[in-house]
Amino acid sequence: MPLSSLLLSSIFTLFIFSFLYLSIEIEAETTYHHHHHHHRHLRSLHFSLFQHETINKTGYFIVPGVVGPSVSQTTTPFGTMFVFHDPLTTGAHRASKLVGTSEGTAITSGLDGLQSISIAKISLRLKHHTGSLSIVGGTHNVKPSNHPIVGGTGDFLFVQGYVTSSPVDLVGITVVYKLEFHLYWPPYA
Repeated sequence: MPLSSLLLSSIFTLFIFSFLYLSIEIEAETTYHHHHHHHRHLRSLHFSLFQHETINKTGYFIVPGVVGPSVSQTTTPFGTMFVFHDPLTTGAHRASKLVGTSEGTAITSGLDGLQSISIAKISLRLKHHTGSLSIVGGTHNVKPSNHPIVGGTGDFLFVQGYVTSSPVDLVGITVVYKLEFHLYWPPYA
Protein backbone atom coordinates (compact mmCIF):
# COMPACT_ATOMS: atom_id res chain seq x y z
CA MET A 1 0.00 0.00 0.00
CA PRO A 2 1.51 3.35 -0.97
CA LEU A 3 2.44 5.81 1.76
CA SER A 4 -0.06 8.43 0.57
CA SER A 5 -2.98 5.96 0.82
CA LEU A 6 -1.87 4.90 4.31
CA LEU A 7 -1.58 8.53 5.40
CA LEU A 8 -4.99 9.36 3.93
CA SER A 9 -6.54 6.31 5.64
CA SER A 10 -4.97 7.28 8.99
CA ILE A 11 -6.21 10.87 8.72
CA PHE A 12 -9.71 9.65 7.81
CA THR A 13 -9.75 7.24 10.81
CA LEU A 14 -8.52 10.00 13.13
CA PHE A 15 -11.22 12.32 11.77
CA ILE A 16 -13.97 9.71 12.40
CA PHE A 17 -12.81 9.05 15.99
CA SER A 18 -12.58 12.80 16.70
CA PHE A 19 -16.09 13.32 15.31
CA LEU A 20 -17.51 10.44 17.41
CA TYR A 21 -15.79 11.75 20.56
CA LEU A 22 -17.14 15.26 19.93
CA SER A 23 -20.66 13.87 19.35
CA ILE A 24 -20.56 11.97 22.64
CA GLU A 25 -19.36 15.10 24.49
CA ILE A 26 -22.14 17.25 22.97
CA GLU A 27 -24.79 14.63 23.79
CA ALA A 28 -23.60 14.36 27.41
CA GLU A 29 -23.66 18.17 27.78
CA THR A 30 -27.14 18.42 26.27
CA THR A 31 -28.54 15.75 28.57
CA TYR A 32 -27.01 17.36 31.64
CA HIS A 33 -28.13 20.86 30.62
CA HIS A 34 -31.72 19.68 30.03
CA HIS A 35 -31.87 18.08 33.50
CA HIS A 36 -30.56 21.24 35.15
CA HIS A 37 -32.95 23.42 33.13
CA HIS A 38 -35.90 21.26 34.27
CA HIS A 39 -35.39 21.99 37.99
CA ARG A 40 -34.65 25.67 37.57
CA HIS A 41 -38.06 26.47 36.06
CA LEU A 42 -40.31 24.43 38.38
CA ARG A 43 -43.07 26.77 39.59
CA SER A 44 -44.66 26.24 42.99
CA LEU A 45 -47.29 27.84 45.19
CA HIS A 46 -47.83 27.33 48.93
CA PHE A 47 -50.71 28.83 50.93
CA SER A 48 -53.32 27.98 53.60
CA LEU A 49 -57.11 28.30 53.71
CA PHE A 50 -59.81 27.30 56.21
CA GLN A 51 -62.72 24.93 55.53
CA HIS A 52 -65.92 25.49 57.54
CA GLU A 53 -68.29 22.51 57.73
CA THR A 54 -71.69 22.91 59.37
CA ILE A 55 -73.74 19.77 60.01
CA ASN A 56 -77.09 19.82 58.14
CA LYS A 57 -76.16 23.08 56.41
CA THR A 58 -72.99 22.44 54.36
CA GLY A 59 -72.49 18.78 55.27
CA TYR A 60 -75.03 15.95 55.38
CA PHE A 61 -75.09 12.28 56.37
CA ILE A 62 -76.50 10.33 53.41
CA VAL A 63 -76.04 6.71 54.51
CA PRO A 64 -75.79 5.78 58.19
CA GLY A 65 -72.96 3.50 59.24
CA VAL A 66 -73.45 -0.09 60.36
CA VAL A 67 -71.14 -0.60 63.34
CA GLY A 68 -68.80 1.31 65.64
CA PRO A 69 -69.05 4.52 67.62
CA SER A 70 -72.06 6.79 67.41
CA VAL A 71 -72.06 10.09 65.53
CA SER A 72 -70.08 12.86 67.24
CA GLN A 73 -67.97 15.84 66.12
CA THR A 74 -65.04 13.47 65.50
CA THR A 75 -66.53 10.01 64.84
CA THR A 76 -69.11 8.29 62.66
CA PRO A 77 -70.03 4.60 62.43
CA PHE A 78 -68.17 2.42 59.91
CA GLY A 79 -69.72 2.76 56.42
CA THR A 80 -71.25 6.20 56.98
CA MET A 81 -71.45 8.25 53.77
CA PHE A 82 -71.19 12.00 54.18
CA VAL A 83 -71.40 14.72 51.49
CA PHE A 84 -70.27 18.31 51.83
CA HIS A 85 -70.14 21.65 50.06
CA ASP A 86 -68.12 23.82 52.43
CA PRO A 87 -66.88 27.41 52.14
CA LEU A 88 -63.13 28.11 52.12
CA THR A 89 -61.90 31.32 53.71
CA THR A 90 -58.58 33.08 54.25
CA GLY A 91 -58.93 32.98 58.05
CA ALA A 92 -60.16 30.59 60.73
CA HIS A 93 -63.29 32.71 61.37
CA ARG A 94 -66.29 32.14 59.10
CA ALA A 95 -66.54 35.91 58.49
CA SER A 96 -63.08 35.88 56.81
CA LYS A 97 -62.82 36.51 53.06
CA LEU A 98 -64.46 33.72 50.99
CA VAL A 99 -62.09 32.47 48.25
CA GLY A 100 -63.53 29.09 47.28
CA THR A 101 -65.47 25.94 48.09
CA SER A 102 -64.71 22.33 48.84
CA GLU A 103 -67.30 19.82 47.67
CA GLY A 104 -67.14 16.08 47.88
CA THR A 105 -67.87 12.94 49.81
CA ALA A 106 -66.34 10.90 52.61
CA ILE A 107 -67.04 7.31 53.61
CA THR A 108 -66.04 6.15 57.09
CA SER A 109 -63.51 3.36 56.54
CA GLY A 110 -62.08 2.96 60.04
CA LEU A 111 -63.82 0.71 62.54
CA ASP A 112 -62.84 3.27 65.20
CA GLY A 113 -64.98 5.89 63.37
CA LEU A 114 -62.02 8.26 63.02
CA GLN A 115 -60.87 7.52 59.46
CA SER A 116 -62.49 7.90 56.07
CA ILE A 117 -61.78 7.82 52.36
CA SER A 118 -62.35 11.33 50.99
CA ILE A 119 -62.84 12.66 47.48
CA ALA A 120 -63.14 16.40 46.90
CA LYS A 121 -63.15 19.11 44.26
CA ILE A 122 -61.69 22.35 45.59
CA SER A 123 -62.74 25.40 43.56
CA LEU A 124 -60.58 28.49 44.12
CA ARG A 125 -60.83 32.17 43.20
CA LEU A 126 -57.51 33.59 44.40
CA LYS A 127 -55.94 36.93 43.44
CA HIS A 128 -53.74 35.44 40.67
CA HIS A 129 -55.16 31.92 40.23
CA THR A 130 -58.65 30.64 39.41
CA GLY A 131 -59.68 27.03 38.84
CA SER A 132 -60.17 23.78 40.69
CA LEU A 133 -58.13 20.98 42.24
CA SER A 134 -59.26 17.39 42.67
CA ILE A 135 -57.97 15.47 45.68
CA VAL A 136 -58.46 11.95 46.98
CA GLY A 137 -57.12 10.05 49.95
CA GLY A 138 -57.49 8.97 53.52
CA THR A 139 -58.60 11.45 56.17
CA HIS A 140 -58.10 11.14 59.91
CA ASN A 141 -60.69 13.20 61.77
CA VAL A 142 -58.44 14.41 64.60
CA LYS A 143 -54.92 14.32 63.04
CA PRO A 144 -53.35 16.03 59.99
CA SER A 145 -53.91 14.13 56.73
CA ASN A 146 -52.17 14.49 53.35
CA HIS A 147 -54.32 14.27 50.22
CA PRO A 148 -52.60 13.91 46.84
CA ILE A 149 -53.78 16.18 44.03
CA VAL A 150 -55.01 14.04 41.13
CA GLY A 151 -56.05 16.78 38.72
CA GLY A 152 -56.81 20.43 38.15
CA THR A 153 -58.59 22.91 35.89
CA GLY A 154 -58.08 26.54 34.88
CA ASP A 155 -54.86 27.97 36.28
CA PHE A 156 -54.32 24.65 38.10
CA LEU A 157 -54.22 22.53 34.93
CA PHE A 158 -51.38 19.95 35.14
CA VAL A 159 -50.65 20.90 38.76
CA GLN A 160 -49.14 18.26 41.06
CA GLY A 161 -48.70 18.19 44.80
CA TYR A 162 -50.79 17.63 47.91
CA VAL A 163 -53.16 19.29 50.38
CA THR A 164 -52.75 18.77 54.13
CA SER A 165 -55.98 18.92 56.13
CA SER A 166 -55.66 19.58 59.89
CA PRO A 167 -58.46 20.03 62.43
CA VAL A 168 -58.55 23.49 64.02
CA ASP A 169 -61.87 23.58 65.88
CA LEU A 170 -63.96 20.42 66.41
CA VAL A 171 -66.36 21.90 69.01
CA GLY A 172 -69.90 22.95 68.12
CA ILE A 173 -72.09 22.46 65.08
CA THR A 174 -69.47 23.98 62.73
CA VAL A 175 -66.06 22.34 62.54
CA VAL A 176 -63.03 24.09 61.03
CA TYR A 177 -60.10 22.53 59.18
CA LYS A 178 -56.92 24.21 58.01
CA LEU A 179 -56.00 23.27 54.43
CA GLU A 180 -52.34 23.74 53.49
CA PHE A 181 -51.73 23.69 49.73
CA HIS A 182 -48.40 22.53 48.26
CA LEU A 183 -48.70 22.95 44.48
CA TYR A 184 -46.09 22.31 41.79
CA TRP A 185 -46.37 22.87 38.04
CA PRO A 186 -44.24 20.74 35.71
CA PRO A 187 -42.13 22.63 33.14
CA TYR A 188 -44.46 21.74 30.25
CA ALA A 189 -47.52 23.36 31.91
